[in-house]
Amino acid sequence: MAVTEKHILRRLYLVAGCLFLFAIAVMVKLVSIQWVDGEKYRDLAEERTTKMFTIAPNRGNLYSDDGSLLATSVSRYTIRFDAVTVDSDDFKDNVVPLSDALSKLLGQSSSYYQQRLRKARQHKNRYALIARNLDYSEYMEAKAFPLFRLGPYKGGLIVEQKTVREHPLGKIAERSVGYERVDENGYFTRVGLEGAFGDYLRGTQGKRLKQRIAKGQWKPIGQDNIVEPKDGYDVVSTIDINIQDIAHHALLRQLEHYKAEHGSVIVMETKTGEIKAISNLGRTSEGKYYERLNYAIGESHEPGSTFKLMNLVAALEDKIIDTSSVVDTEKGIWRIYKHRVRDSKWGGYGKISMAKAFEVSSNTAFAKTIHNGYKDAPEKYVNRLMGMGLHKELGLPIKGEGKPVLRYPGDKGWSGLSLAQMAYGYEVAMTPLQVLTFYNAIANDGEMVKPRLIKEVREWDRSVYRFEKEVINSAICSKETASKVKALMKNVVEKKHGTGHGLYSPNFSMAGKTGTAQKNYATKDRDRLKYVSSFAGYFPADNPKYSCVVVIHDPDVEVGYYGADVSGPVFKSVAQKIYANSPLIDEVELPKEIDPALKDHFQKYYAEVEKAYRQVPNVKGMSGMDAISILENLGLQVEVRGNGTVKKQSVSQGTDLEKADKIVLELS
Repeated sequence: MAVTEKHILRRLYLVAGCLFLFAIAVMVKLVSIQWVDGEKYRDLAEERTTKMFTIAPNRGNLYSDDGSLLATSVSRYTIRFDAVTVDSDDFKDNVVPLSDALSKLLGQSSSYYQQRLRKARQHKNRYALIARNLDYSEYMEAKAFPLFRLGPYKGGLIVEQKTVREHPLGKIAERSVGYERVDENGYFTRVGLEGAFGDYLRGTQGKRLKQRIAKGQWKPIGQDNIVEPKDGYDVVSTIDINIQDIAHHALLRQLEHYKAEHGSVIVMETKTGEIKAISNLGRTSEGKYYERLNYAIGESHEPGSTFKLMNLVAALEDKIIDTSSVVDTEKGIWRIYKHRVRDSKWGGYGKISMAKAFEVSSNTAFAKTIHNGYKDAPEKYVNRLMGMGLHKELGLPIKGEGKPVLRYPGDKGWSGLSLAQMAYGYEVAMTPLQVLTFYNAIANDGEMVKPRLIKEVREWDRSVYRFEKEVINSAICSKETASKVKALMKNVVEKKHGTGHGLYSPNFSMAGKTGTAQKNYATKDRDRLKYVSSFAGYFPADNPKYSCVVVIHDPDVEVGYYGADVSGPVFKSVAQKIYANSPLIDEVELPKEIDPALKDHFQKYYAEVEKAYRQVPNVKGMSGMDAISILENLGLQVEVRGNGTVKKQSVSQGTDLEKADKIVLELS
C-alpha cells in the first residue's frame, strides 16, 4: 500500500514538473513573441490586414504642334458599396432615393438598384459593384447621391480610380504616337512618341492604404491618399495633324491600289528637322491596312536608285566625274565579271552625260562610273560615304531605329562587285528616315539636321524644356556640289526624259529621285520577284520648305512596281495638298533706314502723348490724326473740319479739361 502511494506521488511530481516546465516554455515564448519577434509578427499581422497600394499618376498629354491632342489620359471610376458599415436607419432612409438617383445616372430602373443594394445588405457584402467606367463628372455626381454623400464609413462609398489612355486621332499615326506598358516584373515596352518621351509623360506614383476584406478583396481606408500621385508633364510634338492626315490617306490609297504589303511616308520641315508627319501602314490577312509597325524608323532595306544621289555627291566631291562627264551606257547592259548590270530601258541610253544618267536613272552609267573611279582605292569611296554619316544611326529617342549597312573593303560580304552594286543602291541598307535625312541635307545646301519629334515639355502653362534644332553635320558636301545635284533633282521631275516627269505640275515645283529595288534578286523565278518602290525629295524645288520620302514594299507587279508610279504619286499628293492649304504671303521689304523727318515727327508726337495733361494742350501744327489721338485720350470729343495739319482749335490752350467736353479742329 505504501509502495503504491509512493508511485502515485512520483507520478504527480512528474506531471507537476512537466506542467511547470511547460508553463516556463510558454512564458519564454510569450516573452520572445512580445520582445524579440514581436515586431515581425505585428508587421505580418498588419501586412495581412492592411496593405499599401501604388496609385498610377495621370500621364501627361501628348500634343501636335498646334496644340491638338494626340494622346491624353482620362480618369475612369468604379463605384462599389460596403453594405456592412452603413447604419440601419441610414440605409432604410436612403436606399430608395439612392436607387432613384442611380437610375437617372446609369439607366437601369430604380427597383433594379434597390434589389442590388438590399441583397448586398442581406449578404453583408462589403464590396458590391454598383457602376464601372464613370467619367469624372459622373463620379462627382454619384459622390453627392443620398447615402453616398456620407462618405466611406457612414455611407459605404468605395471609389476606385484608373487611368485610361485615349487617342483622339484614332488609327491615324497610331504607331507613331505609340504606347508605354509595364509588365508585372517591372519591364517596360516602349513604342513611338509615348515610349520615347515616357520620362516626361509618366509622372510619379502615389500611395494608398487599403484594408483586406472578405474574399481576398481590398478596400481603401479613408478618403485621402498617403502620398498623392504627381501627374506627368505634357509633351508638344512636331507633328502637324493636317499634314499627318494628308500623308496617311495618300499612302493608304496607293497601298490599296497596288495591293502592297506595307509602306511608310515621312514629311520633314527642311530647315529645322521637325517631322510633320510619319505614317506606317501594313496589310492584314483580310487586305485591310493599319499602323502595324514603325517601318519608317525601324526597317532598313536596300534603297535602290534613291542611293544614286549619295553616289553622285561622293563622285563630285572626289572629282571622279562632273555632271557634264560622258559615259557609255553600253546598250543598256554592262558586264562586270560574270554579273550583268541592266538599265530599265531596253537598249540603254547610248552615250550620255552624268547629269542625264541621274535624271533617267541609268544603272549602267552609275555602276561603270563608281567601279572605274574607285576600283583602285575602294576605301576612298566608302570613307567618303562614311564622312557624310551614312554608316551611323541617327540616335533618335524612339526605340528600334534600324541600323544602316555600309560595308568596308575587307568586310564579310565585300567583293569585286560591291562598288558596282552599291552604285545603284544594292549591298547597302538604310531606313526611310535615314534616306530622308540625307535628302533634307541636300535641300539645306549641305547642312544635315537631326530629325526631331518633340518641340517642348510643359507643365500647365509653364515651359519646362524646349528642344531646338540640332545639326549633325554642318556640311556633308560643298555648296557647289549641293547646287549641282539640286538642279538635277529638279530636272528628274521637270524634264520629259526624267523618271519623275509623270509627277510634274505647272502649279507647284518639286525635286526628287525615284527608286526601284528588287528584294529577292537571287531568285530565278520572275513570278516571285518582289520590289521596293520609293521616291525621296523636297518641295518647293527652288526654296525647299519640306522634304519627304515614300517607301512602298511588295506592290502587285501586275499593277505596277516602279518608284515613279507607286510611291511618286503619294509624294505629289502630299506636296499638292500642303501647297493648297498653305496661305500665300506677300513679303514687303521695309526700308532699312527711317526717314529723319518721320523719326523727328514721331518723337514729338510720343513726347506729347507721354505728358500728364490737366489742361487742353496746343495741337496747332500737328497732323490731324496725331491731334485727334492725343485729345481723345484726354477724354475730349473731337470734331474735325478739313484735311491736313491743325490750323485752329476751338478750345484754347490752357483751358482746364474739366471745363471742356468738345473741341473743334480746323485742318488745312
